[in-house]
Amino acid sequence: MEINGVEFNILAAGPFFKFNESISFVINCKDQAEVDYYWNALTTNGGQESSCGWCKDKYGLSWQVVPVEYFDLINSDDPKVRDKAIKNTLKQKKIILSELK
Repeated sequence: MEINGVEFNILAAGPFFKFNESISFVINCKDQAEVDYYWNALTTNGGQESSCGWCKDKYGLSWQVVPVEYFDLINSDDPKVRDKAIKNTLKQKKIILSELK
């Protein structure tokens, strides 16, 4: 398959080789609505929520769904902003941007 111009080969090995977290994708989202859209698409019909913005799709492939503003918060020069964002991230499954600000 090809994603954004990058070719990926997928081996269908049934029960012998399964996906694990060593291969994962990140979806950088423009806002909370986009986070919600991708999170719901990936976790329904057999997907699984994890923590800190990570989830698995119905095939077991790991994804991190994160708003781009998240990186500004956790890398802020203001320690109060940075600490609040990191502390609240650890409490979340899906990233809820409003709770990190």
